[in-house]
This record gives sequence, structure tokens and C-alpha cells, in this order.
Amino acid sequence: MQTRRGSLLESALSTASGFVLAFVLWQWVAAPLWGYEVTLLDNLGLTSLFTVASVVRSYVWRRAFNWWTHR
Repeated sequence: MQTRRGSLLESALSTASGFVLAFVLWQWVAAPLWGYEVTLLDNLGLTSLFTVASVVRSYVWRRAFNWWTHR
């Protein structure tokens, strides 16, 4: 059984790697391909917003499945 703290840590670390990947891909690959000019600060803000949402989503699902399988 995974603790709540363990679930949060796993979700945060998994999402942190996704944060770096999304930040780099958007700034130097996707935005230029579509002709968007995005500042580093704007990219950081948008990527951070979606990262927080991803951590919350991942944590909630992980806790739900943990509860379901260990009740």
C-alpha cells in the first residue's frame, strides 16, 4: 500500500520530468513550427499551470485506485 505522501511524491516527480519536456518542446519546437512567438516567462507560466493541474489529477487518480484496491 502506498502512503499519501508517497503518492504525492511519485506524482510530482513524474510530472516534473513532463514539465521539463513540455517546456523545451513548446519553446524550441512547437511554437516556432506554428509561428507563435512565446517569451520564456510566458512559457514558464503556462507550463507551470498545466503542471500543477497534472500533479493534482495524477494524485487524485492514484489515491482513488489505491483506495479501491485496498479497501
